[in-house]
Amino acid sequence: MDPLSYLFSLEQFGIKFGLGNISAIVAKLGHPERAFQSVHVAGTNGKGSVTAMVDAALRAAGHLSARYTSPHLVDLTERFTIDGRSVDEAALVAAVDRVRQTVDALGADGTLDVQPTFFEVTTAAAFELFRDARVEVAVLEVGLGGRLDATNVVSPIATAITSIAFDHQLHLGNSLAAIAREKAGIVKPGVPVVVGPLDREATDAIAAIAAERDAEIIEASAADADGFVVGLPGVHQRTNAGVAVRLLRLLDARGVSVPREAIAAGLAEPQWPGRLETRRLADGREMLLDAAHNPAGAAALASYLKAAESGRRPLVFAAMKDKSVREMFAALLPVVDRLIVTRASTKRSADPEMLAAIAREVEPSMPIDVEPAVADALSRAWRASPRIVVAGSIFLLGDVLKLISRS
Repeated sequence: MDPLSYLFSLEQFGIKFGLGNISAIVAKLGHPERAFQSVHVAGTNGKGSVTAMVDAALRAAGHLSARYTSPHLVDLTERFTIDGRSVDEAALVAAVDRVRQTVDALGADGTLDVQPTFFEVTTAAAFELFRDARVEVAVLEVGLGGRLDATNVVSPIATAITSIAFDHQLHLGNSLAAIAREKAGIVKPGVPVVVGPLDREATDAIAAIAAERDAEIIEASAADADGFVVGLPGVHQRTNAGVAVRLLRLLDARGVSVPREAIAAGLAEPQWPGRLETRRLADGREMLLDAAHNPAGAAALASYLKAAESGRRPLVFAAMKDKSVREMFAALLPVVDRLIVTRASTKRSADPEMLAAIAREVEPSMPIDVEPAVADALSRAWRASPRIVVAGSIFLLGDVLKLISRS
């Protein structure tokens, strides 16, 4: 089995929390995660945007930086970015192969008694890629939670928690305090943590953990981005930019030089697709792509659509089975004029008929179409309007981007 086939075969093991596997793997590899300085970013929403802004600013400051994010939109290599470019597939294949050989060796000597997950192997491969490239600073986005996430084997020079909201409750808990405690698991002794605006319940939970670890809390807000142009659209991105600004200033204070002009460049052009991104086709049709995949993300998208004052549009929507779609529809349906539900190309995608049934309960008067194939869903939306919205799942956005790249 070739290395990438091996990697994708691990998706069958799903999500598994714990640092045992990844700790054993990086130790056997010679701790590649220690070859560079790291910045660790957690949060329910906004962590990818902050990661992109910080990475862009570090590059603008002249550092050889990298970022590790998940999931990808179209191609696996997008997860691993060095000096502003996705890694070469051959380099990724070689890194995954080294990790696989390490996993086999650990299995043979009894250190590992279960197969690692897809995310554990991609994380180890990211560390290998960044070490090979002699990266100076890597900005690492937490996959899920924080405390037991595979990325949490690093010893960062700075951390950030962008936001706390309800998502992945099965894994993270059913209260904001419980979710906050999981995300605060990335806080390290004596290492400052930048925190975005939070509800009091979440703030108190993070403060307690930070106090235990003697980690200074640096509060960030949208006001910290005043005087800067923020390239990513949406009011919420100014809050994310505020977190990025405070994080970059913290890095500068801790010896990683980031002058104001570099911060400005990183905020203005972060290269982060699928976040309120407008794509215009050759024939003039237009689609707004947004990765809103939980109630807080849906509320941010709804706020943007309401403020746009350009008329309501059809919404092409898919979501994963574990998402709070009723709350997402409550935010989105009042600001669109038609709903077309579909299924993304992953077994985790929810049944479109089930989505439609929930949507009818939320907004009985809404015209709703069920088109299981993404291409048919787009066609139905285009027939209704030359301007459409696509949201609900990053996996759906990936499917759409693949389709329009072929047209």
